[in-house]
Amino acid sequence: MATMFRYPVFPHLQDRCDPGLSLSPGRSVMAEPDYLEGDCDELIKPKKLINPVKNSRNHQDLHRELLMNQKRGLAPQNKPELQKVLEKRKREQVLKAQKEEQEAHKKRSDLEIELMKRQQKLEQLELEQQKIEEEQENTPEFVKMKGNLRRTKQETDGEERTT
Repeated sequence: MATMFRYPVFPHLQDRCDPGLSLSPGRSVMAEPDYLEGDCDELIKPKKLINPVKNSRNHQDLHRELLMNQKRGLAPQNKPELQKVLEKRKREQVLKAQKEEQEAHKKRSDLEIELMKRQQKLEQLELEQQKIEEEQENTPEFVKMKGNLRRTKQETDGEERTT
């Protein structure tokens, strides 16, 4: 029954080298290799592959240096190269925009300066008129009537003097 769940890749070798699939109380649930030491000499046993990058001298030196820096608390730059480039471009764009603004202020002609001054004066006058109107709206009715009476009295006195 144990061979029913296994895929017979090499049926001629399965008969000679079958370690069994039943779980004993001491065995773990993890799958173990089909071969055991000394069971079957005919099987090719896997070997760990050599990583040429890790065996290179440069990689070992770099790894050693990184470990020493980590122990000292000197962390390398964590930003990737793309992020550094994007930040540099953004910084350059901001500086370029600032330079353009400064040049635009320098290049203003006398006419532009006079127009700007007039525009500012007009805006100030409009603000003052709005304040006066708001004050008049907030004043009581009898104060408005008193002002109207004074104006009419002054107008009538002025007419009598001119005639």
